[in-house]
Amino acid sequence: MFIGEYNHSIDEKGRMAIPSKMRRDVSSGAVVTRGIDDCLWLFPKKEWQALAEKLASLPLSDANSRAFSRLMLAGAMEVEFDSQGRILLPGYLRTFAGLKKNAIVAGLYNRLEIWDSEKWEQYKEKSEKANDQIAKHMADLGV
Repeated sequence: MFIGEYNHSIDEKGRMAIPSKMRRDVSSGAVVTRGIDDCLWLFPKKEWQALAEKLASLPLSDANSRAFSRLMLAGAMEVEFDSQGRILLPGYLRTFAGLKKNAIVAGLYNRLEIWDSEKWEQYKEKSEKANDQIAKHMADLGV
């Protein structure tokens, strides 16, 4: 289970360390892809496989299904860890998420999100201001 928020830097080659607490759950392999809200999603291979199977089962006749599958699958890349616990984030994914030098790695149970640190702060501020509406919606969902 991934939880927490960690600051990391991205070097000039696009490499970024994954926090050691989180690395053990992705050490056997991981996939990074475009996320929602202008961030990247990093899944352990097992979680990625489950998501990919769900996406493959969506109806091809539905435009939203095709669009979401393209977003997730076409942009995906398997990543490996180097001896320093870093992964290489492909340029097209760094561009998509607007990643510069400073990044946030956020644990979200079955995945990690990788955010540009400025975008993360803006997102958190916006979410914190809307916490009453968010809480009501979550209550409506049974949480």
